[in-house]
Amino acid sequence: MKRLPETGIATGLVSIVERILPEKWLKRYELLIYSAGVNFLAAEYIVISLLLSLIAAVVVLLFSTVVNSLIAFLSVLIGIIYAYPYWRVMKKTEEMERFLPDAFFYLASSLRAGISFSEALEELTTAKFGALTDEFRKTVGEIRKGRPTVDALRAFALRNRRSPVIYRSMMIVIEALERGAPMSEVLVSVANDVREILRINQERKASTGMQTMFFIITSGFVGPIILGIVGKVMESMSGAGTGLSLPVQAIQNIIFGFIILQAVVSGIGIGVIREGKYSSGLKYAFLLVVMGVIIYRSMMSVNISAGLF
Repeated sequence: MKRLPETGIATGLVSIVERILPEKWLKRYELLIYSAGVNFLAAEYIVISLLLSLIAAVVVLLFSTVVNSLIAFLSVLIGIIYAYPYWRVMKKTEEMERFLPDAFFYLASSLRAGISFSEALEELTTAKFGALTDEFRKTVGEIRKGRPTVDALRAFALRNRRSPVIYRSMMIVIEALERGAPMSEVLVSVANDVREILRINQERKASTGMQTMFFIITSGFVGPIILGIVGKVMESMSGAGTGLSLPVQAIQNIIFGFIILQAVVSGIGIGVIREGKYSSGLKYAFLLVVMGVIIYRSMMSVNISAGLF
């Protein structure tokens, strides 16, 4: 893994993060960023994220308010610490799922040619299946170091447990290998099942496209625009010249909180509709929150009072 430059400030910040955050949490987070291909230790990556977020907040503060600066800090921080690694892992997982049936067919054809399963795995490491080839290279490397084939394949499955398709498929292959089943037939059967599951998932995403667009447009675009106009109108109506005294700041805070809540609920709803999992909605929720906050703040900075009064 890459390391931060050995400077007093960098080392001190990393040490502070390691003391504040629990070791168990850091190890779990390190596994996430390792799976995402981020070549930094967990504490170092967190320090980098904090520094970049602070820079973004300072830049926003030069041109806007303290509140917007705080929003920029939190948005960049969440984006770098969680959203970016999660997005990388999801892209990698999708690529691996897409190539998995072809990899199983490749293994089956090699076995039918009369070579052993371990030799077929080694041949697979020379094929071009993207991130899936890299995973099989790790597995073959473990086998070469003396680890049993079944244990190496089980480690493969556990590394990719975030994908039910990959995990269940590999566990079926492992069970067949342990029982001495005809592996070429098992691999072809599993490959066909995986291909069918992926086809069903694609059809599900295509059939729910309109619902997804509705959530995105209403929660990330139209809703924040309307609520931003409402907040600005109420601000224009309250003042010495209008004779009205409204708790504008409190109302605007409520509207702002509602926009965030609506974005989170809509994002989770998209995850359930498209992928059938609440956890999958977190990435959509984050994007909708950022989109909604930016549009709402933009509307609040527009002067529409001249056209109304």
